[in-house]
Amino acid sequence: MSSTVASTSAETEPERVAHRDGNVLRWLGGHVGSAVGDNVYFLALSWAAVQAGTPAQAGLVTAASALPRALLMLGGGVVADRYGPRRVVLASTGARTALVLTAAVLLLATGPGLWGLGIVAVLFGVVDAVFLPAAGALPALLAGRDQLARVQAMRGLGTRLANVLGGPIGGLGVALGGTGGAFGLAALLMGASLITLSAVRVRVPAHDAPARRGVLAELRDGLRHIGRDPVLRFLVLSIALNDLGFVGPMNLGLTLLAQERGWGSAGMGLVLAGFGAGAGSASVLLAWRGRVPHAGRVMAASTVAGALAVAALARVPSAAGAAGAALVVGLLAGLSGALAAALVQSNAGAAYVGRVTSVSTLVGYGVAPLTFPLVGWSVARWEAGPVFAVCAGVSALGGVVALVVPALRRAELPR
Repeated sequence: MSSTVASTSAETEPERVAHRDGNVLRWLGGHVGSAVGDNVYFLALSWAAVQAGTPAQAGLVTAASALPRALLMLGGGVVADRYGPRRVVLASTGARTALVLTAAVLLLATGPGLWGLGIVAVLFGVVDAVFLPAAGALPALLAGRDQLARVQAMRGLGTRLANVLGGPIGGLGVALGGTGGAFGLAALLMGASLITLSAVRVRVPAHDAPARRGVLAELRDGLRHIGRDPVLRFLVLSIALNDLGFVGPMNLGLTLLAQERGWGSAGMGLVLAGFGAGAGSASVLLAWRGRVPHAGRVMAASTVAGALAVAALARVPSAAGAAGAALVVGLLAGLSGALAAALVQSNAGAAYVGRVTSVSTLVGYGVAPLTFPLVGWSVARWEAGPVFAVCAGVSALGGVVALVVPALRRAELPR
């Protein structure tokens, strides 16, 4: 891969703080637009599936994207390193836009049933397996290494904003245009993000990429790279354990907890608002503060503390109290997540950032969602409190790994 070039290179420009850099802000706008489009798409998909079948069938349709992501995401990391994250993000965003637009046309024309929706979900998951590693690797090429924590914090803040906006916008799309109209709105948002992202320039990393040897050979090379690095191999394990214990209870688990306690949709919304406020506050703090000293220790401690807060959340009887606990969870999860992502990218090496990102996010995006049926069955069998406690224990192990491994505990972000 060439180390020079391009109208896409930003190396010659004076260094700027990330939140004042127009190029970074353009990327952030494209990221938010894409993430809002994702939220609208998933709302439209779930709504259409509920209208077309039983709740159980709707659950299968909405989970259908997770399996291809889990199976193909590591290959997506190879694609990101081979062709460059920016190019892959643009191509896969175009594919996502076309797929969702096609679904909108089909819904408006024929109203496809569960099989049609399931096929759309699976294809979207296939494209996501390529898009997500590239999108996760792109922030490393936008600003200097000393700005990694800020850029990751801005990405987290953009994701929280998209989660807040996606539901109301998607609901409005369904109300005004039905599910077909909501799919069309999602495609419009994704297409707008494609236009914005096409104006983003990236730094071209100075490295000599090895000759292409096939996807599996390059994947093995990436895995060996992780295994050889004293920080990366345990950092990836820490992130995987944290995601495996965190995603289930804080997604499906919260819905089941609200149902169990009789909080209703209003109480559920209050808890989610608390989590979003906490995570958003952590992102704002990191975007303003920039580099955090003793990043490895801070990440480890916030991971353990966040896991304890998840366990406590299921023991709070009132919705207001649970919202307060969720605020603490969001604050700690936002801090640990942004620091973990920044440490991954600061240690990955320019030639491997796509593959390392795909490995570090595989559990969160691909494997953990597949545990939702187990979480649901366990809550039905033992209630939410014990299930949240067990999941929190798994999540806390991620922090313990970071605390007991000297290289990871002492890891620092670049100055």
